[in-house]
Amino acid sequence: MKKVEIYTDGSCKSNPGPGGWAAVLVYKGREKELYGGERDTTNNRMELTAAIEALSALKEPCEVILTTDSRYVCDGITKGWARSWKEHGWKKGDRSPALNPDLWDILLGLCEKHRVEIVWVKGHDGHPYNERCDTLAQQEAEKNR
Repeated sequence: MKKVEIYTDGSCKSNPGPGGWAAVLVYKGREKELYGGERDTTNNRMELTAAIEALSALKEPCEVILTTDSRYVCDGITKGWARSWKEHGWKKGDRSPALNPDLWDILLGLCEKHRVEIVWVKGHDGHPYNERCDTLAQQEAEKNR
């Protein structure tokens, strides 16, 4: 199985508002940048979209280390929250609706296709790939103003 490193970030100029997402995929020392955005979105939707777009770009099942500064994405997968929300009809433990079920459902499917380890990194703390993703995501958010 190929081993790929993925770094992601999402950005929103106001929440909700114009947003952008970005990912850097690293395989055997080669880098590929992906990015995009939407006019009316939220920061959490952009964080999820970055992970989805990056994993969707892989042409075959891979072993992935996905690094994000989003606690929402990290905890949603690593703590099993998203899977539990899905199992309970996209309801949280307090029976309130889980947000972004459309994107969580896609991400859960991609995590089943690939062997994904999610790693959290503190944002805006000098991590080179996180900083690059942040720059790209902000540029995309700005384009969608």
